[in-house]
Amino acid sequence: MTTTMTRSFTPRFAQRKHHAVTRAALIVAFWIVAALLAAAVHQRIDVISPVASVIIKVAAILAMAAAFIRLAASETTLDQALLAGTTWVLLCIATEITVTTMSGRPWFALLGSPANGGIRCVLLIAWILAPALFIRSRE
Repeated sequence: MTTTMTRSFTPRFAQRKHHAVTRAALIVAFWIVAALLAAAVHQRIDVISPVASVIIKVAAILAMAAAFIRLAASETTLDQALLAGTTWVLLCIATEITVTTMSGRPWFALLGSPANGGIRCVLLIAWILAPALFIRSRE
């Protein structure tokens, strides 16, 4: 008697349907890690090379988006992934406004300075689209 065992490469946690609150918490948790990475890159590399800083920030955002989809939302749809990305951008905007208000000086570590529109656009697009790049079902 032979049996065939199949093993999914997707973690079990990612395969489960999550409650809306759990899903929201996971979106925020993965954003926090991505935002901390982006802020650290901004602090250390932006002064040396703004272009290198943006490239590394985008790589960090993509890495966290891939981890988010792989570990927490493997069965997500395109709409849900874009909602997660939009949430990430809104969290970035809220964080930059809050830090600027509390510190009394401009802080643009997550989205880039408005003075450099090209870099800002690249980062905005990265935050929004990153989760959608890693989904499997495009319904």
